[in-house]
Amino acid sequence: MANNISPQAHIDSSARLGDGVTIYPFTYIEGDVVIGDGCTIYPFASVMAGTRMGKNNVVHQGTVLAALPQDFEFRGDKTELVIGDNNIIRENVVINRATFAGGQTVIGNGNFIMEGVHISHDTKIHDNCVLGYGTKIAGDIEIHDYAILSSNVIANPGVRVGRCAMVQSGCRFSKDVPPYIVAHHNPIEYGGVNSTILTNAGVDEKVQHHIAQAYRLVFNGKTSLFDAINQILDQVPGSKEIDNIIQFLRESEDGIISK
Repeated sequence: MANNISPQAHIDSSARLGDGVTIYPFTYIEGDVVIGDGCTIYPFASVMAGTRMGKNNVVHQGTVLAALPQDFEFRGDKTELVIGDNNIIRENVVINRATFAGGQTVIGNGNFIMEGVHISHDTKIHDNCVLGYGTKIAGDIEIHDYAILSSNVIANPGVRVGRCAMVQSGCRFSKDVPPYIVAHHNPIEYGGVNSTILTNAGVDEKVQHHIAQAYRLVFNGKTSLFDAINQILDQVPGSKEIDNIIQFLRESEDGIISK
């Protein structure tokens, strides 16, 4: 499939473009860039050195990919922004590449990143996530599959957001948000199980009750997180969702949000 590239775009001669790529006028593409098959880059987007983009991504106006990391420790090392397939990146999004040599900021597959989002250095976004208008993602963050961060969310450095979790609009958080829950309010807190997403994902109603039971032990009990995990193992029937909760809680280094 032939490319459709405007002569008014600036594309470094060393940039590598796949087949069927559409690049609109006034796009800026540096060297050391790879853009996969079927991607569309709209006007005034900037694709900077270190970008590695897969197939069928759409990048809208004013977006900057692989911007230099906003990190005082950055010393000009060669790093990357790795983007998978089938992502929609809307207007005025900024995504920083990693800080240290060999590092990567990673955006997976099928994500919808809305207008004005900023994703900082060394962050990893898994697959099929939604990041709402104006959301700001600090450095070294991990967001797991199917998570939703609504508009104007602020995620502070080093936190994690679990699979199928939803963080409601305007929340700020410095602790991990576990899988399958809704997080709301400021200060942020547990707001129940995210039954809508779980139902849409085909999770059985009985398993949803087990998830709710696990989180009652975590958020309503008077025990440590370590003891709550042991109570889940003893009292809650096993499933891949319960296993995922246990693994996420065990791997939490800075703790989880409270109720």
